[in-house]
Amino acid sequence: MRTIKFNFPDTFVIDNNEVGMILASKLYEQGKLSLGQAAELAGLTKRTFAELLGKYNVSIFNYPASDIARDVKNA
Repeated sequence: MRTIKFNFPDTFVIDNNEVGMILASKLYEQGKLSLGQAAELAGLTKRTFAELLGKYNVSIFNYPASDIARDVKNA
């Protein structure tokens, strides 16, 4: 696993775990990480990560709108 270092101003107070969750949830939302990969990045189990996604306004159902429209058309 690769390590990335961020420098935040001293006045910016954020927990390392929170940074991990924000990054993991955004990458999951964009489809760049699977649920398992995102959970691992956040340092959580899949279940815990999935339960916390709503707090970050990310749906667990990472399904593109174009696929939904196609499925409805083909139903």
